[in-house]
Amino acid sequence: MGAYVLRRLALAVPTLVGVTVVVFALIRLVPGDPARLVLGLQASEEEVQRLRVELGLDQPLPVQYARFLGRLVQGDLGRSVVTGEPVTREIAARLPATVQLAVASTLLATAAGMVAGVISATRQYSWVDYLVMTVALFGISLPVFWLGLMLMLLFSVHLRWLPAGGYGTPAHLVLPTITLAAFSVAIIARMTRSSLLEVLHQDYVRTAWAKGLGARAVVLRHALKNALIPVVTVIGLQFGGLLGGAILTETVFAWPGMGRLLVGAIVARDYPVVQGAVLVFAALFTLVNLAVDVLYAYVDPRIHYG
Repeated sequence: MGAYVLRRLALAVPTLVGVTVVVFALIRLVPGDPARLVLGLQASEEEVQRLRVELGLDQPLPVQYARFLGRLVQGDLGRSVVTGEPVTREIAARLPATVQLAVASTLLATAAGMVAGVISATRQYSWVDYLVMTVALFGISLPVFWLGLMLMLLFSVHLRWLPAGGYGTPAHLVLPTITLAAFSVAIIARMTRSSLLEVLHQDYVRTAWAKGLGARAVVLRHALKNALIPVVTVIGLQFGGLLGGAILTETVFAWPGMGRLLVGAIVARDYPVVQGAVLVFAALFTLVNLAVDVLYAYVDPRIHYG
């Protein structure tokens, strides 16, 4: 197992390098001069050119990329063009809020999605099954920003039960978590239902029924345990997606996470912050995929990594 993990980590290095190349090229194709944005429209051309030299923006793109890689190897992501702060410090200040929101949303989505999927699968073609799948369809279809605004309007404006935005207390976490988890709940519920229905028709499940085992033992101990592999895959992908896909939710609820940092950096053409944030997202997604692969061996003992 240890050798497998090390091999996967080594293979992740070229992927992350490719991410840096793509992001480095795309962000510089966006129109706009960072130096002009920082200094404002009233600044003279001499001031703008001086700042471009200080930031290294006057160098050819290959030289800029080589300098970026050289700093990256040393653990230095550069300094923000706008604030002048080290990018690592800005990311470290925002990353915990995003991880907190992603973990809470994943836990909610996993619990609600698996319960809904099991209920739907064990009552196939009943009104409960149709109701669960209809709700799941709505969960997939609803725009995140619209759902967030509707929840805010109901629970914050009319009922005054929860704060409309901000960060700091468990109450501030409720609405963003529900909003972000809605899509994942639907995906996990549909995958759990599909996988469990396939397992429920296997011979060993029929044998368990024939032995007179109760419904809970058959479904939870025999069927669900063997249906978890695709569900675990989906949960891992959803968690990785939530880490990098919380931009709209963080914007709606004024959540001080990586999503808002990345949007602000893109608008300001803050190259170092954009590069650093995307690289962190890519690294986290890679680690999540590795954790899911390792988890397979614990979910299904038949899986071994040589």
